[in-house]
Amino acid sequence: MSVALVGAGPGDPGLITVRGLDCVRTCDVLVYDRLVAAELVGEAPPGALRIERDPLTQDEVNEALVEHGRRSRVVRLKGGDPFLFGRGGEEALALAAAGIPFEVVPGVSSLASVPGSAGIPVTHRGVSSAVTAFAAHDVEALDAAVLARLPGTLVAFMGGAHARRLAERLIEHGKPASTPTALVSRGTTDEEEVVVTRLGALEDAAATPALVVIGEVVAVRSALAVQRSAA
Repeated sequence: MSVALVGAGPGDPGLITVRGLDCVRTCDVLVYDRLVAAELVGEAPPGALRIERDPLTQDEVNEALVEHGRRSRVVRLKGGDPFLFGRGGEEALALAAAGIPFEVVPGVSSLASVPGSAGIPVTHRGVSSAVTAFAAHDVEALDAAVLARLPGTLVAFMGGAHARRLAERLIEHGKPASTPTALVSRGTTDEEEVVVTRLGALEDAAATPALVVIGEVVAVRSALAVQRSAA
């Protein structure tokens, strides 16, 4: 009958939107990502069919959404926001081509929420007025020369496992090795880990998922931490 592409938020189950949670609670079929909080998967009705996305190819996900969407209320529950490195656009196109009604329920993206949870504002007056987000699962394919010259803050998604090589490539193309950098693993959850360092000393993440934040805004974290401890 319809499909809702729902953003589950960055990790903390409390960060899903009210609209998104309502969709989950009223669905017939739930197709969910591995990194979606188990608490949110548990919010689906007891009789709902639950399908884990991980064992499926993207084509198989698209086919499942179309097949079930013809006769059921389907929720495609995705980490973060469906349209920011979530392949939501591909799934929406497949649904549109098949004539399946769908809606997009935006989610809280990791872009700002994970650094924010770690005490890092991705923009800060007088420090950074621009943010560039990019996927870093294939570091060698990145245009590191362009990224190294960009002003403001760099936020690398899916870059934790390749953080050291990412740093090497940026430094090779002129990014100062002294640039403040943070590696945030499992952001917004109880298992959140934050490593603050210089770009030249960046190491690969020990835990995933992880986000890499590069820029002078990282240095703001120490001042915010003082204020929080004094409150």
